[in-house]
Amino acid sequence: MANQLFGGIEGGGTKFVCAVGDEDGKILAETRFPTATPGETISSAISFFKQQAQELGPISALGFACFGPLDPNPNSKTYGQILPTPKLGWTGADVVSPLKEALEVPIKFDTDVNGAAPGEWRWGAAQGLDTFVYYTIGTGIGGGALVEGKLLHGLLHPEMGHAPLPHDSEKDPFEGNCPFHKDCFEGLASGPAIEKRWGQRAETLPPGHPAWDLEAHYIALALQGIICNLFPQRIILGGGVAQQPQLLPLVRKKTLAYLNGYVQADAILNGIDSYIVPPALGGQAGVKGAFALAMMAEG
Repeated sequence: MANQLFGGIEGGGTKFVCAVGDEDGKILAETRFPTATPGETISSAISFFKQQAQELGPISALGFACFGPLDPNPNSKTYGQILPTPKLGWTGADVVSPLKEALEVPIKFDTDVNGAAPGEWRWGAAQGLDTFVYYTIGTGIGGGALVEGKLLHGLLHPEMGHAPLPHDSEKDPFEGNCPFHKDCFEGLASGPAIEKRWGQRAETLPPGHPAWDLEAHYIALALQGIICNLFPQRIILGGGVAQQPQLLPLVRKKTLAYLNGYVQADAILNGIDSYIVPPALGGQAGVKGAFALAMMAEG
């Protein structure tokens, strides 16, 4: 019996990546195009999958990991829609219905970070675990969690990047960069926040720059909170900012310091280098995460 094929869409604010893969997450076909209007963008995606159906065969399901905020609840009146967003023309756009009508396959729709999480679970740094957290720290900050083998959802999806953090305004007078909350996690530690605070992009800052100690401080505060709330088996830090090599050792050291011995878990106390880790899938995390979502889709 031939392997099932799955479709994946990694929907970003600047570009969309569409791909077809097999049960092992192997990418068999892929295309990329700029994010235009919702209608133009989804039409391009539909054209790709219809073409690949002729060349490779039909997909069994589609996973769509998209920038948010969005409504991933199939029982909601606004399911499949992009919720209020700064991305011009996308607020209120129904991006799932056109795909479902054109492709006639089950679709699993979720945030980009909630897509990356099951991808790491199936093929990456979270294999063999059932409860872990995935953060992306880059242009924005987002977090997704798999809890007992299921993606964590409540009313909507987690907004871990907008959680409040302790902010000592005397030591760090930067007011924050979030248009909604000023000094939430994203407002203090995202790539744009770093650039606004220090006057240059994160990737141009030298390893010894004080920006990295401050960045590690805010990330460690967030991780302290998520550890106390969920006690995940592992925390994965993805995104462009988190991939700066000097950052992860600082984050591990500060997380241990802020927990201050209260959490008596050997995996944390004696295995912090294996507990807070980078993603294993690298640049393929988004697409493979979308494949993993497709495998969770219900007919």
